[in-house]
Amino acid sequence: MIDRRLLIGLMSAAAAAPAAFASQVFAQQTRAPMLKRARTPVLEIAYEESGPESGIPVLLMHGFPYDPRAFDEVVPPLVAAGHRVIVPYLRGYGQTRFLDAATPRSGQQAALGRDLVELMDALQIPSALLCGFDWGGRAACITAALSPERVRGLVTANGYNIQDIAASVAPAAPEQEHRLWYQYYFHTERGRAGLQNNRRELCKLLWKLWSPNWKFDDATYARTAESFDNPDFVDIVIQSYRHRYGYAPGDPAYDIYERELAARPPITVPTIALQGDGDGVGVARANAAAAQARFFTGPFQYRMIPVIGHDVPQEAPRETAAAILELAAAGAVARTAK
Repeated sequence: MIDRRLLIGLMSAAAAAPAAFASQVFAQQTRAPMLKRARTPVLEIAYEESGPESGIPVLLMHGFPYDPRAFDEVVPPLVAAGHRVIVPYLRGYGQTRFLDAATPRSGQQAALGRDLVELMDALQIPSALLCGFDWGGRAACITAALSPERVRGLVTANGYNIQDIAASVAPAAPEQEHRLWYQYYFHTERGRAGLQNNRRELCKLLWKLWSPNWKFDDATYARTAESFDNPDFVDIVIQSYRHRYGYAPGDPAYDIYERELAARPPITVPTIALQGDGDGVGVARANAAAAQARFFTGPFQYRMIPVIGHDVPQEAPRETAAAILELAAAGAVARTAK
């Protein structure tokens, strides 16, 4: 059965599309996106694909603890505009699997960034529009910073998401420290056991704390929580939250990229940053726009969205899709002007 909100979005998308294309979009999007798999040097990545293969690609990247369901209402208007939309399951989620049992189960930032680039390589995508939040936003920011030629435009929730690991030992203000309790919990073996034994309850609590104004129902959460049953989920989450504080070694295969990221490289591609005014973990600050702008040397916009919390695409799908389409249109104009 089609989600009622998705159906409404589809109807709006179809109405906005050219008449010859609208019926095709509606027929395609009223069934589940096609689940596909792509092999990279490290992973077999499961991903959902919608829209025409000839369309300009858009990759939508989820975070922790979420999955591609966060983008269900973002996809239809992108397909209606003619885009090829790809929504991967990150390492440790859903049906994504490691090819080699000996590969370290790392959730470090460089691994996430390389997974995105290597997926684009596997799908023979030279460049794409990228959109992500939380871990997925970090992967998108890293790709934009280190491989700008692969990125047509970037929509990132919470702005510049590249970690400053060297500075992580300095405590934040107490108001922010208490919001990061789960990270410190994961630094302990008690936290690992808690995630292993109570992953659904714990992650549901994070949804509530991070998006206090979002009244999601049990069925909405359950559709995503299935992705946490991946056999590598716990190891990758724990390693991620330890590595970012320097409490766990990274995979040596990514050392060269971590050295580049330690310099906090600027992002030069056209970017729109979206921030939820009600975000319970990445709290919006009064001077956030100015603070973020120093990391972006290309065209940059910072947009505060009232009420919503951390899960920007699921709580504000219209604004998310609009930002992607705005960058797509600006890119098309720029290419025509050349």
